[in-house]
Amino acid sequence: MLKALLAVAITVLVTQAAVLATSIYLHRGLAHRPLVHGFWKIQLGNVYYYIREARNPETLARWAKDIREDWWDRRLFSKGTLGGICGLVLAMTVLGPAWGMFVVAVHLLLYVFVLAPSINGLGHWWGRKNFGNNSATNIRVLAWLTGGESLHNNHHAYPSSPKFSVRRSEFDPSWVVIKVLAAVRLITLVGEKVKLTS
Repeated sequence: MLKALLAVAITVLVTQAAVLATSIYLHRGLAHRPLVHGFWKIQLGNVYYYIREARNPETLARWAKDIREDWWDRRLFSKGTLGGICGLVLAMTVLGPAWGMFVVAVHLLLYVFVLAPSINGLGHWWGRKNFGNNSATNIRVLAWLTGGESLHNNHHAYPSSPKFSVRRSEFDPSWVVIKVLAAVRLITLVGEKVKLTS
């Protein structure tokens, strides 16, 4: 029972760490304008589109020109599935083979096939809008699980802003982490804070 609870806790922590890292570094640090391919194509094929664009030299030249490979990239992350294999081995070492595979499988399912695609899929199909100048929507409840990324309408209205929430009723977990990192001087905030005018 203890291993089961530990496995569930680790799954949630690993998934939320991945969500926050993606939101803070990849998305807010390197904001982009996602193309709309329709809800089901994005919801079911999001990982395909990301892999395809990660291999596209034009996409990399346009959106990632200021990102240089560091030590971790050269030795681990640019080696295909090596990072995932290392994560699996670590999880199996800490929790045992069965629970380690459980953690990795559930994390993969949640992060790759549920949470990440819901931002670009569901976030352009259903939800509320604070701003009418874009096709994205806000899903406030989902924002708690996606590091604030489900406040997609706000992000599209102000793509360079590191803060995605604009109303008191909207919570942006990544903004909290960003403020803490800035307070301890691990990052510098660049960009404007968004205020809702209407």
